[in-house]
Amino acid sequence: MKFLLKNGYAVDYADDFEGKTDILIEDGIIAAKGENLSAEGAEVIDCEGLTVLPGLCDMHVHLRDPGQTYKEDVITGCAAAAAGGVTAVVCMPNTVPAADTPEVIEYILDKAKSASAKVYPVGCITKGLKGEELCDYNALKAAGCVAVSDDGRPVEAAAMMESGMKGADAAGLAVISHCEDLKVINGGIINDGEVSRQLGVKGMSRLSEDTVTARELAISRVCGVPIHIAHVSTEGSADLIRAAKSVGIKCTCETGPHYFTLTDEKLLSRDADYRMNPPLRTEADRQAIINALVDGTIDCIITDHAPHSAEDKADFEKAPNGVVGLETSLAATLTELYHKNVLTLKDIVKLMCVNPRKILGIPGGSLRVGEPADIAIADINEQWTVDPVKLHSKSHNSCFKGMTFKGKVKYTFLDGKSVYKD
Repeated sequence: MKFLLKNGYAVDYADDFEGKTDILIEDGIIAAKGENLSAEGAEVIDCEGLTVLPGLCDMHVHLRDPGQTYKEDVITGCAAAAAGGVTAVVCMPNTVPAADTPEVIEYILDKAKSASAKVYPVGCITKGLKGEELCDYNALKAAGCVAVSDDGRPVEAAAMMESGMKGADAAGLAVISHCEDLKVINGGIINDGEVSRQLGVKGMSRLSEDTVTARELAISRVCGVPIHIAHVSTEGSADLIRAAKSVGIKCTCETGPHYFTLTDEKLLSRDADYRMNPPLRTEADRQAIINALVDGTIDCIITDHAPHSAEDKADFEKAPNGVVGLETSLAATLTELYHKNVLTLKDIVKLMCVNPRKILGIPGGSLRVGEPADIAIADINEQWTVDPVKLHSKSHNSCFKGMTFKGKVKYTFLDGKSVYKD
């Protein structure tokens, strides 16, 4: 199938291009780009007033498959991704069983063959996420992993993390760290502060995130191996990473739209759909995350898409942490950062399309001729209200429910095939 995207406003950071152009999609690739293109037999899509972007890459997603497919699975998670303009998802290893063997990785990749997005698995740093024994990184790499992480929990011992970072680097795998000190958390469920005290629930101290972030940066500095810090939420962690980059430490990091859009005041509703880990923080933290995006301290915007059923989320104090986000990430980012003149469209493409792929060595992220036709087309001015029931995910635990965003994905293409149309 051939598609001709006419009169769209294309934004391509990797190719340093922004402007009106036609794009021809043929045989799964971008076959031509320029003005007044024509193509016999092509389906023409009028993109007048629409913005054409490389497909987004979300490098932090929980697909819950294998083992918890009542919450999500590879197919439904990728359908949600396509609806959000995401053409590549990087799935975390805290599945059941954990993704610590080639067999689990092969299962995920086999299922992904018929999915609406490209799936890149992350293996475990330690077997069973237990922090006791390192995985076989060469075997995980050979099976198709792009990184390792014990995400969902930290590697508690610094010596074990050091060995893991060295071993993964030798195998050509990135290391993604979930920075949390479980002893500091000690049963806390939301940010420790005025809101937790008002609600009378145990708080999660920012010290938990900041101290382990500092530890990972120290290991990286001493060993000379790179580290990627997951879901940065505090002013302290952002400051530590900024300082580390300034002295040449090999570190990158990410944050999610909820951390630059919402604060812990949302928890006053006692609604567990606003509970995630790390938790929503204060207004000062929210502003610090925005500043870190602006100055380049934070490299990527991700979702940490973490589906949970309505039953799982029913009890505010006992519910598991996590929110869905694949279908709202671009919209939230456009609303909070682009339409408020904080970032440009090229900045957003860099954060959501280019940098995640660069960090993990994943191909794509450009609208150049010859590249795979992984493309998102959005009306960046269309207003819409998030209705969790209409989301494509099996789970509807969105922290953006009821919010009105400005920016909506209209089409998504994967290898030249239409996988989503609004």
